[in-house]
Amino acid sequence: MLFLYNLVVSIAGFFLKIVALFSPKIKLFIDGRKNVFTVLEEKIHPGDKTIWFHSASLGEYEQGLPVIEKIKEKYPTYKIIVTFFSPSGYEVRKNNNIADVTLYLPLDNKSNARKFLKLVHPEMAFFIKYEFWLNYLHELKKQNTPTYLISGIFRDNQMFFKWYGGFYRKALETFTYFFVQNEYSKEKIESIGFQNVIVSGDTRFDRVAAILERDNSLDFINTFKNNQTTIIIGSSWPKDETLLINYINQSSDNIKFIIAPHNIKTEQIENLKNALRKNTVLFSEKEDKLLPDYSVFIIDTVGLLTKIYSYGTIAYVGGGFGNPGIHNILEPATFGLPILIGPNYSNFAEAIQLVNAGGCMVILNQNELKNTFDNLLFNENFRNEKALICKSYIQDNKGATNLIIETICKSN
Repeated sequence: MLFLYNLVVSIAGFFLKIVALFSPKIKLFIDGRKNVFTVLEEKIHPGDKTIWFHSASLGEYEQGLPVIEKIKEKYPTYKIIVTFFSPSGYEVRKNNNIADVTLYLPLDNKSNARKFLKLVHPEMAFFIKYEFWLNYLHELKKQNTPTYLISGIFRDNQMFFKWYGGFYRKALETFTYFFVQNEYSKEKIESIGFQNVIVSGDTRFDRVAAILERDNSLDFINTFKNNQTTIIIGSSWPKDETLLINYINQSSDNIKFIIAPHNIKTEQIENLKNALRKNTVLFSEKEDKLLPDYSVFIIDTVGLLTKIYSYGTIAYVGGGFGNPGIHNILEPATFGLPILIGPNYSNFAEAIQLVNAGGCMVILNQNELKNTFDNLLFNENFRNEKALICKSYIQDNKGATNLIIETICKSN
């Protein structure tokens, strides 16, 4: 079976090079891996002590960041190596200030895994959430490298739990500890013979809770808000915006709206702006504008949404009318904002829990959107109740990072 796995990886690598001729994203995926070994040879020396963290994409990186920061504090003389699988992670965080080296992970074949680990020679390796690359895991086991899974999630449909998944189950023997998010994941991994499992919770709660301790001020947002009630619309897609535009156009002039679309392509931004009948300004054109005079602020850039949530009264988080579903609801929750989402949230444990708790409200259509927004806007007690649920949810679920670090330090 491992032979077939390696064959599939080789075939995929070949076809990706062809697809890269037509897809800018896949071109980044291919081109970004060309100089990985050269960079490692330049930046990692044989005598260096290193710790390696791997994440699939941006979300997993943010999930692992609290652990990366704590490990860096505990092992200040070690070089931190961060790798990404996806361009959407690497391209956004390639210039982060936490890692000594940030790169793409070479495709998972035997020669790449051996060469990568020979150059990096990590003292410890961390995989975040659900990245399982068999050749890398095999080499780590051969080298007896302590290896950890952070904020792991295990589900019935994963190959480990299929009758034909023996070679995948074998790869799990590499892990020193599985730090999983919930009891169900613990039960699943124990059902196939592993006892080195700890329910640590989700490190994302530590990540978002720490946001409150940072400077979240944005002078231009404060000027735009002008002490008025403000609805933040984060990571919206056109299907979300269809409903939201109608509500915004009919809303009171005393309510401000800040929209941070998921895609910031020029055409989509212009379509959104043109559909709004309210006085609307873009981030890219904000200079020399009298921002208090505008009702809608469209953020046509990236990296500001987290801070913008701190200015909100209510949040709408997009993605819930499409696949794979909603975006990050933990950031608005940490600021104590009641949250509205679309119906596609069943793959996100935090959304299920916060919906059940009552802090996050699901809307299915235009009428429900209007009624829910209006109820939150004009019923202060109702709004404060929902806000407290969201804020408490974050605070009650902190602590995964400290548990992980304590366990690792005891075992090393």
